[in-house]
Amino acid sequence: MAVPRLALVGANGMLAGKVRALAPDSFEVCGFDLPAFDVTNRMQVLDEMKRLRPAVIINCAAYTNVDGAEAQEELATRVNGFGPGVLAEAAMAIGALLVHISTDYVFDGMKHSPYFESDRVMPLSAYGRSKLAGEQAILASGLERYFIIRTSWLHGPGGHNFVATILRLAAERDELRVVADQVGSPTYTGDLAAAIYKLLASTDHGSRIAGHCPCGIYQFANAGQCSWYEFAEAIVCGAQQRGVTLPVTRITPIATSDYPLPASRPAWSVLSSGRYQSLTGAVVPSWQDGLARHLNEILEKS
Repeated sequence: MAVPRLALVGANGMLAGKVRALAPDSFEVCGFDLPAFDVTNRMQVLDEMKRLRPAVIINCAAYTNVDGAEAQEELATRVNGFGPGVLAEAAMAIGALLVHISTDYVFDGMKHSPYFESDRVMPLSAYGRSKLAGEQAILASGLERYFIIRTSWLHGPGGHNFVATILRLAAERDELRVVADQVGSPTYTGDLAAAIYKLLASTDHGSRIAGHCPCGIYQFANAGQCSWYEFAEAIVCGAQQRGVTLPVTRITPIATSDYPLPASRPAWSVLSSGRYQSLTGAVVPSWQDGLARHLNEILEKS
């Protein structure tokens, strides 16, 4: 029997690297990304997916520049909103299961307790609106077999993220000023990629992705919560414990108002992973554990 194919869209990105690395042998992973593949080109997407006929499509493609989206909302919405709708159309045409990655930025951060999938969405930024448009496009498509996975504060090797930024700045400066009044759950790409495969395994017949699918919106973030300031402290401390010499001597907590940016961020965006845990029975690692594994991976290579 032929090995089922998995179409990995946005294959050159940070999360996609872990999705490819952790793929079970039961899948043949086929990557798609710019410039050869454009998720906003409807005919190209439909033609390529019909040619490949994957059993699963995982969409890691996204416009992720939160502040840039304020000036480029049309582009962000085309990539983050229209693109997922096209992938849903393609998945429905070939009978594939679609996995799409969304964000905590669909919430306004006013709840101050972990958000559930059923909570009201109210994005504060163009980026959040564009990602919500992607969720809505999939829900409106008529596709029955899909997982929309919201995650938060994603970090991992091979991409632009907060861990890489803090390590770079800590090597250049003696003081870092970091926002302390935004709270969330840092999430390691390796853990999110593993969670994707656990969700896929929850479908009937495992990797064949046949039969019933417990589809819908799920959330996955590493357990626990912290502010950006606390996250920065943990990053610097973790690097120093691993023998990295850094000139930084002070990490100063500041308010969001002290560091104005074009896009508004939710002040509290902790996500509940309870629905994911109920379906898979999996234990969700803490954000500290995820950070430790990320640091081990990148510092072993340096």
